[in-house]
Amino acid sequence: MANRFNLNEGGVNSSSSRSEPRSNRKSRLLVERLAALLALAVFLATSFRSGWSHLDTDFPNYYTASRAVSQRQALRNYYDWTWFVRQMNYSGIEQIGAYTPQTPLTMLPMVGLVGLSPLDAKRVWLILNLAFLGGTIWLLSRVTRFNAQEIWLLMFCGFFSLRTNFLYGQYYVFLLFLLTLGFYFFYRERPLIGGSLTGLAFALKLYGGPFLFYFVAKRKWKAVFGLLSASLPLVALALVLFGWDDVRYYATVVLPRTLEGGSIDPYNPGVPTYSTLLRRLFVREPELNPAPFWDAPWVFFFLRTLLSLTIIGFTTAGIDVGRRTDRDDFAWFMIAVVMLSTSTASYTFILLLLPLVLLLQDARPRLRTFLVVLWVLLTLPLHPLWLFPKVWLLSTLYLVAGWPFLRQISSRTAFAIATLALVVAIVDANRHMTAYLKEPGQHFMRVAPQRGALFSSFPAVTPGGMFYQSIGRDRYALRWLHDNRNEELSFGGHALHPRVAPDGVSIDFELVANRTSTIMRFNPLTREAVPVAMPIAGDSGVSAVSPDGIWTAYEVTQGGPTQIWIRNRLTAETRLLTGGDCNNTAPAWELNSKAVLFASDCSRAFGLPAIYRAELAGDKN
Repeated sequence: MANRFNLNEGGVNSSSSRSEPRSNRKSRLLVERLAALLALAVFLATSFRSGWSHLDTDFPNYYTASRAVSQRQALRNYYDWTWFVRQMNYSGIEQIGAYTPQTPLTMLPMVGLVGLSPLDAKRVWLILNLAFLGGTIWLLSRVTRFNAQEIWLLMFCGFFSLRTNFLYGQYYVFLLFLLTLGFYFFYRERPLIGGSLTGLAFALKLYGGPFLFYFVAKRKWKAVFGLLSASLPLVALALVLFGWDDVRYYATVVLPRTLEGGSIDPYNPGVPTYSTLLRRLFVREPELNPAPFWDAPWVFFFLRTLLSLTIIGFTTAGIDVGRRTDRDDFAWFMIAVVMLSTSTASYTFILLLLPLVLLLQDARPRLRTFLVVLWVLLTLPLHPLWLFPKVWLLSTLYLVAGWPFLRQISSRTAFAIATLALVVAIVDANRHMTAYLKEPGQHFMRVAPQRGALFSSFPAVTPGGMFYQSIGRDRYALRWLHDNRNEELSFGGHALHPRVAPDGVSIDFELVANRTSTIMRFNPLTREAVPVAMPIAGDSGVSAVSPDGIWTAYEVTQGGPTQIWIRNRLTAETRLLTGGDCNNTAPAWELNSKAVLFASDCSRAFGLPAIYRAELAGDKN
């Protein structure tokens, strides 16, 4: 093949290396090795050591999910933030966490660690990550002219991304290894194995899925078969572990929200994606984005789809007509995959090491310098966040890497791609707007809005005010809305599921601390909380009868998001109260039975709701 390299064992065989005097080459290699050893020592003494000593997010999320698998817990519960934090505490982890937006099998590589304590399990995972790191470096040295120490020094230039991966016990070093191994076999003319490895990455973390377009564009049908043949057995494994209903719930409810950027805080500029940027510009959210540039949600839906389809279309078309090496087009496509991701952070950008090394292979000196600078900047914490500097840097990297491909696309093909993307984006924006106009935010009043509040749920109304569950500084807390004040109540653990006590005045809630759940009763008059002997309430299937006994408000989940219905107990008449492609839960009544309070994650992250008030007399703003 014309695009194959004549590799030697050392990986260095360029003409410049051959012409370099032997003594100079030995001196240069010695300097490189010393620099690589120094970088390794710095990394082990700082980032690795910190990760070894501290149980920071996000490893506890993977570990808790792995324990839940070993206990055969229902998959849909994993995506319930309240349920998940309880399981974390039962696992010995005293912090807030969540499993969203992971796939049903993301935790699979860590299931074998659940017999260890959380910190010991993380230490084993960090050692494995060192092995994955070394394996990645070796593989890249076999498909390029760079030696191992050069690749390691390049990786070390992205120190902040490397640091956060090991500090948090993240997943992306393992994912980088899988994708690099997939490229290695693909490049070595073993497309079946290469496709299978990308299929494994797809089942575990979704990143491998878009490579189906790449393999089709390259006419690599064995790779297509490999991707599908690896993905389907893993889907079957998910069905065995969790059952059809739960896997369908993920595919139809969780996954669509994930692909649309609905994880954690979709307005947070600390998540540097074009989806987040567009939300910040065009979607108003009273707590998370109260002052957008222009409150125009249709424009957001339209541009989000248009950009996604344009990136996919032009990248696939460019690879189809391009006359470049497998190395160059694979690198460009992987950059596009990272661009399409709707959930990124500092640790995510370590994935760019693979395309960066491949692009540097034959780049001219000036371009090499430019690419390395882009890599360093992408892995650094850049400010101000509200300017989304990493979105623009990643876009620049995409255009620089893709220009040799893009310029070969004919004007007719470009026009066809743009026209198709435009039409689909208009149709999709109209579809999303139809659902958006049914959301509670378009009909009902927001209750107790607080700037930056990520979670407000389980409202409970007493004569002394309204209580609800919220996220405090480092744990779930109760908030008490009374006398024109919104007060936080903390109890030395996670305070979950407040509800009116039988006396009609106090509040019962679940206190989760030290691997134990206890029902507590808080008296607003004495401001004291004492344990009571009561069973722990469930997390779903909530219904509430109005104080006058006439109405019942209840949750319904039937093959889609959870919605709230109300039923007249005298006439048996039922009516849908909420709408939208999002979850509306936790109904509770005001004392006069004229309005329902409920939680909704519409226009927010999946499972992170705000509270609304709906009057029975009609839908009022």
